[in-house]
Amino acid sequence: MFYVYILKSKKDGSIYIGYTSNLIRRFEEHNNLKNKSTRYKAPFELIYYEAYKSNADARYRETNLKRFAQAYSQLKNRIRNSLI
Repeated sequence: MFYVYILKSKKDGSIYIGYTSNLIRRFEEHNNLKNKSTRYKAPFELIYYEAYKSNADARYRETNLKRFAQAYSQLKNRIRNSLI
């Protein structure tokens, strides 16, 4: 399985979108400061994820969420209570 996930920084409330084949390992890497782009915003909480059978589908979804405001906006509306 491949996952698209959203993390929320407990430090400043910022959002990070990523994808991985091992969600637990990746989440631990973010919280153990092993990711350059999120190192200064740890600790994180996992607020949302989607599972895909295909790596290509997961990457496509991650790209859409990062590049297209409408896709991200729609997702934020669906999970608005989790973002608080």
